[in-house]
Amino acid sequence: MNGTVVQSTLRQLQAMGRSRSLWSTFLAILFLFILTGPYGTGQKMTFWPRAAYWTLLLGSGWIITTGFSAFANAALARALTSPLARMMAGAIAAALPIGAIITLANHAFFAQSIDTASIGEDAQAALPLCLIFCFLSYLTAGLGHRDEPVEAAEAENPPSPSVRERPAILDRLEPARRGPLLRLSVEDHYTEIVTTRGRQLVLLRFADALREIGDTQGLQVHRSHWVADAGVASLLRKAGRLYVVMQDGTEIPVSRSYSAAVQARFTAHAPAG
Repeated sequence: MNGTVVQSTLRQLQAMGRSRSLWSTFLAILFLFILTGPYGTGQKMTFWPRAAYWTLLLGSGWIITTGFSAFANAALARALTSPLARMMAGAIAAALPIGAIITLANHAFFAQSIDTASIGEDAQAALPLCLIFCFLSYLTAGLGHRDEPVEAAEAENPPSPSVRERPAILDRLEPARRGPLLRLSVEDHYTEIVTTRGRQLVLLRFADALREIGDTQGLQVHRSHWVADAGVASLLRKAGRLYVVMQDGTEIPVSRSYSAAVQARFTAHAPAG
């Protein structure tokens, strides 16, 4: 198996795992199923068995769907241009193993028979939820787009200057991480966005990320790195290679093709070492 695909899959899962909004949505769905008891579980089961049943099904379905979606997004990168289409393909494939888990759970809780027909029916029943889970993961990865009709609303209620001048890339971050931009770095199919309030991996091409930094003053120092002027502490040369040292101590490598521009821009920062 291609190591890059595996690494990309793990990074995507890491980004999803750090998303509070994604987990909050999942917990809301879980509590809704437990309280309402859909598919007859409200009549057939008391509260605690019902809670165990839906936690098992939705928890395993959530993990399998996000895993399959992340893997498909990395593995099908050359075959499909749309990240959502790649992730949906993985979600569709996830319906079969989830169907098998549903069949086993129904056997354990309701003594229903286990056969291929039951697995197929349960996989069909699981498919809509797989697609919903996939779409939520897609939005959390930062690829959700705003609806176009908002233009009319903005015309009537124009945003304040501070909102309007904010770099567009910050809108891809969770609100708690939106702050002055410090740097961007490539992480497989992701771009890591670092601000004064934290960092987040976003499923976004680096070239597209650079187009969304707005008026933030900075410089691309490597094909995989961009730094904001405000975040630079010093320049460092070691083992014959130039680095930009950020305020938090992170050392960003400088490509030879960008070396002259970096030294010219950051001449006020005395080289260290």
